[in-house]
Amino acid sequence: MPLLPSPLPSSAAYIDAFTRAGLPVLRHTVRAFEELRSADPAPGAREIAAVVLADPLMTLRLLTHLEANRRASQNHDITTIERAVLMLGVEPFFATFSDLPTVEDTLAAHPKALVVALKLIARARRAATLAREFATMRRDHEVQEITVATLLREATEIVCAIHAPTLTLEAIARRQAEPARSAAEVQREVFGVSAAELQNALIAAWRLPGLLVELLNNGHADSPRVRTISLATHFARHQARGWTHPALVGDLAELEALLHQPRESLLQRLGVPSELRARLLPDVPPE
Repeated sequence: MPLLPSPLPSSAAYIDAFTRAGLPVLRHTVRAFEELRSADPAPGAREIAAVVLADPLMTLRLLTHLEANRRASQNHDITTIERAVLMLGVEPFFATFSDLPTVEDTLAAHPKALVVALKLIARARRAATLAREFATMRRDHEVQEITVATLLREATEIVCAIHAPTLTLEAIARRQAEPARSAAEVQREVFGVSAAELQNALIAAWRLPGLLVELLNNGHADSPRVRTISLATHFARHQARGWTHPALVGDLAELEALLHQPRESLLQRLGVPSELRARLLPDVPPE
C-alpha cells in the first residue's frame, strides 16, 4: 500500500489504512532473527524476546498476531513477550515472522521521516528501560507488562511517521513554527485527529491484551502503574532534548513522590552526568 500523502477523513479510515499496510520492523530486528534462526544451539524464548523488546513495532506485531490467532481454548491473555514466544514455539515463531518489511526500506524515499521514526523508536526504548527501572524500584509484580506497555505508549506516532511521512513532517514543522500550540492541536489540524485519539482507536481495533489496555489508559492516571509509564515516557521525551531541559525538574519531583527516593539517589540511578546534577537538585530555602 502506498504511503498516505494527505489526511484521511476519520480515525476509522486511518486504522483501516494502517492495518492493510501492515507494520514494518527495524532492519536490525530482521538481521537478529536471521542470526538466531541459524544459531547452534537453537535460541530460547528469552533470547528471542530480547530482540523483540528492542523494537516497539515488532512487539506490537507479535501481540496483535497472537490476538488475531487466539485459540478458543485460550482463557487468559498473553501480556509478556517471553510468554508470547513460548506460546508460538521457536520454530513457528521464525516461520511466522520471516521476510518482514523494514522501516528503513519503507521510508527509503523519505530520509527525514526515517530519522524522525528512528528517534521515536529510540525514545520509546529509553522510556521502556526507565519504566522497568521504576517498576523494579517500586517492587511491582508486573514489571514485564509495564515495560511492554511503555514501549507501546507512543506507537501511534511511530506508525504515523512510517505510513504518513509527509503529514508527520508537516506537523513537526508547524509545531516548530508555533511552539506555544499544543501537539494535539497541531495533530488535529494536519491529520484530522490527535495522536491520543488515534491511539485509543488503534488499541481497540488491534485488540491488545486487557492488562496492557488498562496500563495504556490515561483515564487511570491515579494508578501507580499508569503513573510509572507516564512519567517514564515524559522523562524520556524531555531527556531526548538534553539534560538541561527545564521540564526535567518537574519530572524528577514527581518521580521522587512516586518512588519515595531522595533526589540525589534518583539522579545517580538515572545516570545524570555528575557535572549536571547540581542544577537538578531541589531548591533549598534559605534558613
